[in-house]
Amino acid sequence: MPVMNNAHALVVGIANYHKINKLPESVLNDAKDIYNLLISPGHCGYLPENVQLLLDDKATKENLHQALTNLAQDCNQDSTIFIYISSHGGQIESGEHMGEYLLPVQIDYTSEESFVETAISGTQFTKALQAIPAKKKVVIFDCCHAGGISQLKDANAPVIKAGLPESYYNVLKQGQGTVILASSRSTEKSYILPGAANSLFTQHLLDGFRGGAIGAGGVIRIFDVFNYMQPKVTRDCSSQHPVLIAEVEENFPVALYLGGKVPAPLSTVSPNDAYEYDVFISYHSQTPDKTWVRKGLLPYLESQGLRVCIDSRFPLGVPMITNIERAIEKSRYTLVVLSPAYLSSSYAEFENLISQHLGLEESKYRLIAVRREPCLPRLGLRALTLLDMTDEDEFKTEVERLVYQLHQPVSRRND
Repeated sequence: MPVMNNAHALVVGIANYHKINKLPESVLNDAKDIYNLLISPGHCGYLPENVQLLLDDKATKENLHQALTNLAQDCNQDSTIFIYISSHGGQIESGEHMGEYLLPVQIDYTSEESFVETAISGTQFTKALQAIPAKKKVVIFDCCHAGGISQLKDANAPVIKAGLPESYYNVLKQGQGTVILASSRSTEKSYILPGAANSLFTQHLLDGFRGGAIGAGGVIRIFDVFNYMQPKVTRDCSSQHPVLIAEVEENFPVALYLGGKVPAPLSTVSPNDAYEYDVFISYHSQTPDKTWVRKGLLPYLESQGLRVCIDSRFPLGVPMITNIERAIEKSRYTLVVLSPAYLSSSYAEFENLISQHLGLEESKYRLIAVRREPCLPRLGLRALTLLDMTDEDEFKTEVERLVYQLHQPVSRRND
């Protein structure tokens, strides 16, 4: 049976703090369920000896530092690192020790000095992450960003704001290959629905790893996990928006899909919406791009039940610009096929600009980009999650992911 033999994980859950407000027992359920799913040979496929679980009294500052040190010692550049933390986080907003902190189980809130001595600062955690040589790191925070921390109020206690801000995640993701995934924005709560054993965020994260996320090639990739669970969290609670911050060039695998199984064929049913087409393809209409699109990509997309709009089918006698505008408006997505020739084409530039502008007008994500040849697009396109189709060995996996996305409803920018 396949395994993720070069994948390592640290799972942390702290509910029963010694000296500050406790968190719900679901925090421990979340951590234990993540751990059990990671080491399950029928699911994520991590080797049990490569996964560390620290719950409550085991999650001291010393043990957390040692666990991070172990990850640095046990992995190499090709390893995958998965870190999941469900606990209190906090910020000192002014003074000598201003900054963000993770709070181990024995955190001492009686004075600013005792707090700093028993907490893990953002600087300490960042250095620990940067010491891990792996180029594929995922750090997941399911931490509530609202609510009290302290049970002790005295003149020497620091002024602490609960939660961790997006600026903290931006610092942590520095360094090639790091993805930060947080359960909510810094102004929001992370919810547990009535009667639920898990937090809302972790429930959908677990469901993604249980087979809900796309598993092209028998693996689940990090952006596909987020794309699966993010809209479901916001659907179930409109006041919670998971956050993803990344500094990566690759949508790398983080787990096996159902133990490495090849998933069943993707649905060929498009959403029931008002769009006439599923996708309009924007490409450089000269060879070799034309041949690649018209003889390879187009037939494959249509074989998967997708309705495709392409320039070779534009009605005659209508100005080209009018045809382009109509195609973009009538299509759920615009697919940009990037190459050096595309980037130098004025028509191509017009098409992707129109699509991006329409997406901004509607507050929707309607532009998808694939890289057919190595090239450096402008910043607005680089900001997208690009599908890399420059590698023939990865083409089948990437085109399956593309088909999956083209069959999904358009996401709103405020979701």
